[in-house]
Amino acid sequence: MAYQYNRPAAYLPDPGQGPFVVPMHTLSLPAHWEEPLLRLYHGGMTEGQAGRRRRVPTAAVNQLMRATAPEIVTVDSTARFGSETPWLYCQETYPAAVTNLYIATWLKSLPRDADDPETTALLMNCFRDLDTAALSWRPGKVDLLEQELSPGGTALPASHVYRLLPDVIAERIARQAPYEHAGRQLSFRQVAGRTGARGQGSGGAELMSDLIEYVPGRRGGGDGKPSYYAAILRVTVRTVPFSPVPRVHVTAGVRRFVTGKVYMPYGKGVSAYLLPDDSLIHDGPRPQRFAVAMLDWKNGTTDWRQGGAEGMLARISALDALPSPDRLVKEADHWIHGRDGIRIAIGHQAAMGRHTIGTGLMPSERRRLIEWAERAIAPEFVPVPKLERSAYARPPKKQLKKLPSMPKDVEKKDPEDLAALLDERERNTAHNAQVLRARLAEALEGEDLTAVVLHQTDTVRDQMIAAAETGLGLAGHRRVQGPDTWVWEAEELTVRLHAQPLGTLGAPLGGDNVPRRGQEHDKAIEERRADVARAMAVLREDVPGVRLAFVELDGLDAFRHAKRRSDPKHAIRLGCADAGLVTQFIRPPDPDVEADEAIADAGLRAAAAWSDGLRQTGVRLVPQHTLGDALIPADLNQVAFHLVERRLDGPTGKQQFTPIAVLLRPGAKCVLGKSADMHEWVPYPVLLKSLTGRVEGRKNSAEQSALTAAFVKKTLAQLRSTPTLVMAHAQDVRKRWPWLRNDGLERDRLGLDGGPTQRIGLYGKQLRVVRVADGSRHETAECWAEAEERSPELEGQQRGGIAMGLWRHGVRGDSDRVFYSTNGKSGTQTKLTNDDAKLTPHTNASGKNAYRPTVNAWNPDLLELTAACLQPGDDAEAWAAFVHQQRFCEDYRAGREGLALPLILHLARLADAYALPHEIEDALDPELQAEAVTDHSPSGQLTFDFELDGGGED
Repeated sequence: MAYQYNRPAAYLPDPGQGPFVVPMHTLSLPAHWEEPLLRLYHGGMTEGQAGRRRRVPTAAVNQLMRATAPEIVTVDSTARFGSETPWLYCQETYPAAVTNLYIATWLKSLPRDADDPETTALLMNCFRDLDTAALSWRPGKVDLLEQELSPGGTALPASHVYRLLPDVIAERIARQAPYEHAGRQLSFRQVAGRTGARGQGSGGAELMSDLIEYVPGRRGGGDGKPSYYAAILRVTVRTVPFSPVPRVHVTAGVRRFVTGKVYMPYGKGVSAYLLPDDSLIHDGPRPQRFAVAMLDWKNGTTDWRQGGAEGMLARISALDALPSPDRLVKEADHWIHGRDGIRIAIGHQAAMGRHTIGTGLMPSERRRLIEWAERAIAPEFVPVPKLERSAYARPPKKQLKKLPSMPKDVEKKDPEDLAALLDERERNTAHNAQVLRARLAEALEGEDLTAVVLHQTDTVRDQMIAAAETGLGLAGHRRVQGPDTWVWEAEELTVRLHAQPLGTLGAPLGGDNVPRRGQEHDKAIEERRADVARAMAVLREDVPGVRLAFVELDGLDAFRHAKRRSDPKHAIRLGCADAGLVTQFIRPPDPDVEADEAIADAGLRAAAAWSDGLRQTGVRLVPQHTLGDALIPADLNQVAFHLVERRLDGPTGKQQFTPIAVLLRPGAKCVLGKSADMHEWVPYPVLLKSLTGRVEGRKNSAEQSALTAAFVKKTLAQLRSTPTLVMAHAQDVRKRWPWLRNDGLERDRLGLDGGPTQRIGLYGKQLRVVRVADGSRHETAECWAEAEERSPELEGQQRGGIAMGLWRHGVRGDSDRVFYSTNGKSGTQTKLTNDDAKLTPHTNASGKNAYRPTVNAWNPDLLELTAACLQPGDDAEAWAAFVHQQRFCEDYRAGREGLALPLILHLARLADAYALPHEIEDALDPELQAEAVTDHSPSGQLTFDFELDGGGED
């Protein structure tokens, strides 16, 4: 179905309704509290530490209230003082005694060393100076549409609006009659608001439904044990560039819960959703919302985040009402239906492994649920107009020919018709292979493609050889065939593939003992890195020109939880980079599936690994637009800026911050790139390898922003004389390039260094900038394609669809610079229909059961394209169409439905995999002679004995 409209789940204030003011009780920290609280907080700190911590943190007590007083809405994670900046909001006044208990508990948590006599004196003096008993909630009214305008004309809602407006709307939704479909009802409760983020970064408000229990049938392979999940709705406030009106976004999904044992991810909390029969604290009101407490696992023990003998939960006497964390994580579903006066459900995370219930909702069910919720949003808010298809609707030019589909009933096909179809497939396959070989030969600048397959199973080895032969159409060009070497000689290029067992290089770091965090882990990485580099140096002696390694290695599932630091993947990538190779990993076959199925799956993954590996050589099949030279310059450069980052909790335990740029230059033979410390553009694989092993001194946000600005300026200056389109992914770059934020953008004015914006012409008369934003953090709305009109007679039957295209908004008064791009249906969802449901029973239009809780649902992201800077006479919609077409790269498996981002941004983001900061005392020489390293190779290490000139079958 060719849908003509896309419906975003976004809502605008109805100007006919006037202001939206609601009564609310507030609690502010008095202005005279600031000095004594800072004095208490800074006690025991050095002058430098105190200078970096200029605000008193409230994050811990906010989390405490989220766990025990979910009706309180906290706005700031750091304390602000004065009656004009409330800290806490509540729709009803909260008991003063309980409020004072929270304040006292917070104050006791601020000092670093509570047992120090000087700290005790500071605390007592602070209590005396503050007079906490004088604190009180004040009734008042809050304007939920309070806002200003940015210099670029974008709405700037007041900070409190991002938390309070969603909270009020969520409370209205929860008061509605239950959601009902096909005879089943779901009631929703609010969930205590998330803490930590404020203003535009706020997570808004959340609602969660009654628990849904699903028992998989044993006939379908299930174990007969129940699984639990719930529907969730999130309400957020967001803005759109150059629009003076904010939006309310409503998103729908599912939350899955743990049954049995909880596998705790190290360093990250696990959410426990609590609904006690009575308040967890004395004299507190009975909660009507789900409270959220966090469980942490560190050093082999599990505890409540604010718990422990000296923790905040103990100080307010809330621990008595909660089960022991150790028992809870062993029997997560023991309290799921209620026990000892409380219901508790532990949220499932992807890091915990597979869950019976699939993720997400399909479009029709998403539509039904959101349209039920939006009834509570009226009359103050109305749906945004539907998105309409752009006039530039054509896909990019085809460079590869489509293979005709094989009929399902081949035996019934007319022999002549079948022969013609097979002949067309063969011709098109040969054409596509020739195009890909030619592009690869260009990227390699006439050199051979030489790669090595380091395998653990014969299945993956064989499938990788088949993928190489099929992917480049080499079947008729084979010259050497095994046992360890395969060579194909086509007119365009020669391909050499060598296979050897991975051996001990793929063993877990530390062997049987997982290395401890810190020096032991560093040492394990260093040793494996050196082993890999030596083995690759030996390989380079026997196999000159090898540049790409395909490595068969167990995936993340094999290194979860306590084994996370034994994963050798990053050490292998570091060692290969030291030896001058880029790497692509592939998982072994699943031992728990049937042999035929495992081989088929390995074949699919090998084909994907082969394609992904080739792209790391810099090969390019750039989508060719259909817009003509009059709209888009023929010799256009595409440049993407990206920040490559690692934190201390990354895979190597080191941090990194490296701004990079990726360039698609007309006439260049391969993808180019550069980092902030490079003076010239280098081939893409050189950029990738340069990102490994960097351990950089810590830079604060100002230093990182200055480095980013200088890099962008320098790069733009180098491209000043040629037509250039800059693309930047907002969520990736704006934290160090603040001009890319919604409130920073100004039409045709570029901002760097945090200073005033300047006309784009000052940076070049041929420069354009398009900012891309995706749906992460609900920045863009969820959507569904819509065909039929909404009407009472279709109640409960309206369907949602998935539509690929470029879309124009219809909001009156908004800028003509913002457009939206969507993908088509995912190729991984071939067995799903838009009507599949998992919240309630559903029968599709064909009368078949469409209740499928176990499948992973998928909806296209609404990608926002903002033509921020253009030149006089440019057509903004044409430039948005160009960026949209760059998502459809034919040499990707997802070429038909599109990439998540335009190709150049996709390539820039892939560089993150090579951000592996790690120090090593002695730099390894990639050209190390085999004789110099043979004696140092550990027992059982890889050895290579290739016969490059023969030994195989022709």
